[in-house]
Amino acid sequence: MTENLRKENQKIPKPGNQYTALIPRFAFTAFLTVTLLAVSVMPVSASTIFEVAKNAMQTVYKDVAGIATVAAVVCAAVCLLLMNFSKSGRTVDESRSWLKRIVVCWAALMTLGAIVTYFESIIPQSMFGG
Repeated sequence: MTENLRKENQKIPKPGNQYTALIPRFAFTAFLTVTLLAVSVMPVSASTIFEVAKNAMQTVYKDVAGIATVAAVVCAAVCLLLMNFSKSGRTVDESRSWLKRIVVCWAALMTLGAIVTYFESIIPQSMFGG
C-alpha cells in the first residue's frame, strides 16, 4: 500500500506546456470581468418610477416570450415526431392533445403582451402623474 502512494507521488508530469489547462479559466474570468464592468457602467435613463417599471416589465416579458417560444417550438417538434413515427394510436392521440395545449398556452402568453400594450395606450399617464 505504501508503495502505491510512493508511485502516485512520483508521477512525472506530461510533456508540453502546463499552462494550457488554465486557458479556459482565464477566458471565463476575462468574460466575467468584461460583463460585470459593462453592467455596472450602464446608465439609467428613466426619470420616473413608472418608466422604470415599464422598462422592467418589457424586459421581463421579452425574455419570457423568447424562452416560451423556443420551448413551445421544441415541445411541438417532439409531439409532431411522436405523431409521425409512433405505431400506437394512443401515443398519437396524446401527442395531438399535448400539441393543442402547447399552442393554446403559447397563444395566451403572446396575447398578454398585446393586451398590456393596448391598455397602456388607453390609460393616460396624467392619471398617475398627480
